[in-house]
Amino acid sequence: MNTALELSGVAKSFTMHLQGGVRLSVVKGVTFSARPGECVVLAGPSGVGKSSILKMIFGSYRCDRGQIVVHHGTELTDIAAATPRQILALRKGTIGYVSQFLRAIPRVPTLDVVAEPLVAEGVARDSARRKATELLRRLNIPGPLWGLPPATFSGGEQQRVNIARGFLAERPILLLDEPTASLDAQNSEVVMQLIDERKRRGSAIIAIVHDKAVRDRIADTVVDMTGFAAAA
Repeated sequence: MNTALELSGVAKSFTMHLQGGVRLSVVKGVTFSARPGECVVLAGPSGVGKSSILKMIFGSYRCDRGQIVVHHGTELTDIAAATPRQILALRKGTIGYVSQFLRAIPRVPTLDVVAEPLVAEGVARDSARRKATELLRRLNIPGPLWGLPPATFSGGEQQRVNIARGFLAERPILLLDEPTASLDAQNSEVVMQLIDERKRRGSAIIAIVHDKAVRDRIADTVVDMTGFAAAA
């Protein structure tokens, strides 16, 4: 089976400008791959660089060394060397990212927040809203809340809105940062079902999950980040 994403020898460090320019190494030598239909879970305690890896794949962080090669169609792009324009193109059609926190424009209704990724792709707003409605219903967001801005919601409700938004558009590669962290058992089950469905449709998923039961359910491969952090 073809590879959707391949990391090879990836390293990242941060310069602490308020600490006299001290350079703090985060990870070194990170190497793994993900195939279409596979969920790779990044494991290890807090502070070993798991979220930094997702941000490097998404192009939010630049890596110091190594390659992050994305296969999309017949093309290959090394995100580590990509231009901002190339990274934006990958985000638009190839890589989806569900962070831990919802970042939405103030006062925009929840239904439009969720529908926005499809509208940005050129899908008619009514059609995008219908698909958004289906996901909001599955994730147990009550209908009366759909017209309200999600900033007024609880943390768990905001996370479910974020998940709905992230899963709405089909992406060959999907990055998930603690998607069930603030959810109860019922809604965690819905998220696991969404992940299973996306895998069956061929998405490669890179996830950070601390809940062992969730990790055991969704992971095809587990990459222990501890060794990469220790090598930094």
